[in-house]
Amino acid sequence: MAHTQEQRRTFTDETTSVGVVGGGAWGTALGMHCARMGHSVLIWAREEEVVRDINNPEVQENTVYLPGHRVPDGLKATGSMDELVAHSSVFLMVVPTPFVAATVSSMKDKLKPHQIMVSCTKGILNDTLETTNQILQRVLPPPMHAQLAYLSGPSFAAEVAREQPTAVTVASTDGQVAQRIQTLLSTPRFRCYRTNDVEGVELGGALKNVLAIACGIADGLGFGHNGRAALITRGLSEVTRLAVALGAHPLTMGGLAGMGDLVLTCTGDLSRNRTVGVRLGKGESLADITQGMKAVAEGILTSRAAHDLAAKLHVEAPIIDGIFRVIHEGADPVAVVTEVMSRGLRTEVDDEVT
Repeated sequence: MAHTQEQRRTFTDETTSVGVVGGGAWGTALGMHCARMGHSVLIWAREEEVVRDINNPEVQENTVYLPGHRVPDGLKATGSMDELVAHSSVFLMVVPTPFVAATVSSMKDKLKPHQIMVSCTKGILNDTLETTNQILQRVLPPPMHAQLAYLSGPSFAAEVAREQPTAVTVASTDGQVAQRIQTLLSTPRFRCYRTNDVEGVELGGALKNVLAIACGIADGLGFGHNGRAALITRGLSEVTRLAVALGAHPLTMGGLAGMGDLVLTCTGDLSRNRTVGVRLGKGESLADITQGMKAVAEGILTSRAAHDLAAKLHVEAPIIDGIFRVIHEGADPVAVVTEVMSRGLRTEVDDEVT
């Protein structure tokens, strides 16, 4: 797809060296975006095939996770973490949540104080119920904590790769870090907003994957548009209660990292999590579904963490509880829907005066 110079215009003349930690579809798409902006981009990937095909001038694409999208000339790949760390001023960390701690631990002794790490991972660790922010705070030395940022929002990798208009949120407790990443990544085709609500951005990005599976199941069962709208709306209410209990600002959940990402993932056919749900709703087993998947559907793992978090915090979350029982306990989806819809009647807004 050809674009005009105006569409490629950036909001800064600064270019920098970007290291993408993870060679999946989302990491590759972000790397492509940064390379188009003029940044020098190096992607670290475990898979030798990913590194080989990206670097091969006759192929020049991620044939494993993002086939059909030729990467720009300014993007290269490596299997060496040492090479990645030496190259990069800014890291985009895009590995699945269960691998964040080990991956960052392999980097931390090589990091320099000026390097910024931007987490683009969406999930909650099952064992400890930690968000990516909490994992990074635990693993990285304290001087690096101010150099952390978090990117989330409604953003399918394939559409970013095609330069279709996208808007996301960048969060950091350090306003200057948030503003710098916002400026370094923004173009008229990829617009970044910024916030200091790290908890809200993290939780919105993680928990929406669980609800996307629920919406997929409803679609697979043929429950219609009314049911999907109810799941999205009441699901957002549950996500907001959980996020606020963990220190997030409620308005964040109505923004790009909350409602925006939720709507996209619950309705878009490119959503891996919604696809898992559709197949579950049509009667396939979870084992058969996951066996053939190249990329991780984070909502499968996060459904357990979300359920456990709600129980730990005494937050009412019947939809999250229901999807946990369907995925992990083999509960019948139709019975779960009937149970959730048959609960005692109540006001819609939690603090509404009755």
